Amino acid sequence: MAEASSLIDLEDRFGAHNYHPLDVVITRAEGVWVWDVEGKRYMDCLAAYSAVNQGHCHPRLVKTLVEQACKVALTSRAFRNDQLGPFCQELAELSGFSRVLPMNTGAEAVETALKAARKWGYTRRGIAEGQAEILTFEGNFHGRTTTIVGFSTEEAYRSGFGPFTPGFRTLPYGDAQAVADAMNPHVVAVLVEPIQGESGIIIPPDGYLRRLREITSKHNALLVLDEIQSGLGRTGKLFAYQHEEIRPDIVIVGKALSGGMYPVSAILADEDVMGVFAPGEHGSTYGGNPLGAAVARTALRVLIDEGMVERSANLGEDLKQRLRAIPSDHIAEVRGRGLWIGIELKSTAGGARRFCEALQQEGLLCKDTHENVIRIAPPLVITEEEIEWAVERIAQVLTTP
Repeated sequence: MAEASSLIDLEDRFGAHNYHPLDVVITRAEGVWVWDVEGKRYMDCLAAYSAVNQGHCHPRLVKTLVEQACKVALTSRAFRNDQLGPFCQELAELSGFSRVLPMNTGAEAVETALKAARKWGYTRRGIAEGQAEILTFEGNFHGRTTTIVGFSTEEAYRSGFGPFTPGFRTLPYGDAQAVADAMNPHVVAVLVEPIQGESGIIIPPDGYLRRLREITSKHNALLVLDEIQSGLGRTGKLFAYQHEEIRPDIVIVGKALSGGMYPVSAILADEDVMGVFAPGEHGSTYGGNPLGAAVARTALRVLIDEGMVERSANLGEDLKQRLRAIPSDHIAEVRGRGLWIGIELKSTAGGARRFCEALQQEGLLCKDTHENVIRIAPPLVITEEEIEWAVERIAQVLTTP
């Protein structure tokens, strides 16, 4: 086995420098734990940005992946396969939406939702071609395509990549009145994260999503919820919007849809919206492939069968309270929902990266975001004892001067 330093050197020499990862080289994983090439064990408190909600290498997912790979992995949508129909049925019945359009990555699914919303506006609402407008929000993160970064407010995501796609207006997150004021006959959709993950686990005011639902319904516009990170159990509900008991028009899912085993994403909607697509108007070579569909079917069953959604709700509240009890001069706020928590540090703390590096030395892997926030998002299979283990180390690092 190559040493970590040589593997890091290879990545730095031959790979593009578009990431700044912690210098831990992982070679094996199981549940909430990962091991580096030198044999050291770490607890994963990022869960690949919620992609491994079901835990690393869940045996049921591994079994499905291997068995399906030995049968057929890819057919393209030029032909049918025996996994796509059951996958669409099971996801539709679980979510309560009548139609499923599978893609691969989260950004692909967001682009699909944007196309659906625009086409719905032209074909259902009668908006003049090229005039559709979609409202987005400050601090958003929906992916990395040129269209998506065009309505990002993070300069690092935008710089050097323009010109950008027109037709988007960005508003303050959490301000429903700003949305009401921005509505006009050209607005076809409001695209929003129920909780902003990349921005630092930002939770909008209570009633915000309900108010957006009222506003969009009043103006005959679509409410599009990006649940790629927040969905599939992460916040203690199957979908984060269920905390406010609303029903959006389009839901975007990905990441944990395949339990981290394979890229699978989708948009969920009813016939009125999904019916805007005719054959040949949108597609993906890998979207809906039998390998991905089979894995996703098992990933959904694992979430439900093993009570991971409820587990996130119960253990997440315990974890949040334990973190709030840490007597640290560095902590400004601890916020979150379910097993998705942000520890915001005071500006005098010197940034979150140094604490993530210190936690790495203690055997716990986290990720800093927006300079002063440490994200805590372990796989949903974490136990009470493992949470206690993690909190001890977080407390140790955050109470060190």
